[in-house]
Amino acid sequence: MRRKRIGIGAAVAAGTLAMTGFVLAPSAAAVVPQSATINAECSLLGGGEATLTATQDGTSATITVSSTEITSPIALGEDSIQASLTLVKASGGTTTFTGTENPAIAAGEGVTVGPLTGTVAAGDSLETFGGSLDLTVIGIGITCTAQAPQSPGPFVFE
Repeated sequence: MRRKRIGIGAAVAAGTLAMTGFVLAPSAAAVVPQSATINAECSLLGGGEATLTATQDGTSATITVSSTEITSPIALGEDSIQASLTLVKASGGTTTFTGTENPAIAAGEGVTVGPLTGTVAAGDSLETFGGSLDLTVIGIGITCTAQAPQSPGPFVFE
């Protein structure tokens, strides 16, 4: 009888540990890749490498764009940039992410905007090449365009 109790106790303990591991395991990312790099040319801001970081929660997605090479010629206050990021869909058409969030940026410092929000559908494959990042800073329009496809590849949403 004692062996049965030990066997049952061991099975319950193993099951509990397995469930704990399942519950504590991180969930899979909904968008792949989660970050990509582009080489962009921006009117008035010069050009260089920028990183795009994407997240997804259902049909809502965000993308943050940051660069140490694309710099601001003047100091900018927090949330002072209006941004619109248009990405090209592999299936045709475009998807736009918008927002007015940015950290305070000192003159000569790299530019970061986002998170910019947009709506996606399962299976959307979005690429920056062929799209644009349009910024409005103190009433001045600035357009940034990718000079080649993003690396490692387009954002694919679940």
